[in-house]
Amino acid sequence: MPTASAPQPAQRNAVFLRALEPEDLEFLFALENDPDIWGVSDTLAPVSRTALREYLLHASADLYVVRQLRLVVTTEISSAPVGVVDLFEYDPLHQRAGIGITILASERRHGYARQALELMKNHARHVLRLHQVYATVGMGNAPSMRLFRAAGFRRVGTRQAWLRTATGWQDAVEWQCLLEAEQS
Repeated sequence: MPTASAPQPAQRNAVFLRALEPEDLEFLFALENDPDIWGVSDTLAPVSRTALREYLLHASADLYVVRQLRLVVTTEISSAPVGVVDLFEYDPLHQRAGIGITILASERRHGYARQALELMKNHARHVLRLHQVYATVGMGNAPSMRLFRAAGFRRVGTRQAWLRTATGWQDAVEWQCLLEAEQS
């Protein structure tokens, strides 16, 4: 008689990173105009489709010129975007960049952010040859704090009253990941 096996964990849906395409206009419009994420993206006003069309025309510009890279997060089940991951404030001399990630509210808690962050770290390390990436996270953003900690980032400091929110000033936690230290 066959024995019952323990239930297997659900298979994780793999994510992929790809360049922005003109077809991403409506996705970006919805993402950039979500007031719930304005606080973490230093945005105070809606973005027009015209401005986003112009942005998409130049989104593939050279990293060395624009000092930023935005890639779209998609899943293996659907090619529809579920989020974006950004490198910004790219510094070629010191081989570092800031990193940020936004996943659509309806797509959170599926592990997409963690997988996308790992893919971007690998791209930063092996393709861009960066030494480190860093992130600034509002003290009240517990899910992002857990994400960066789980992704191998180290908490390196706190900036007091750094972020202005609707309810007052909030501290910001600085996270750093030395990419070369991860190679083994």
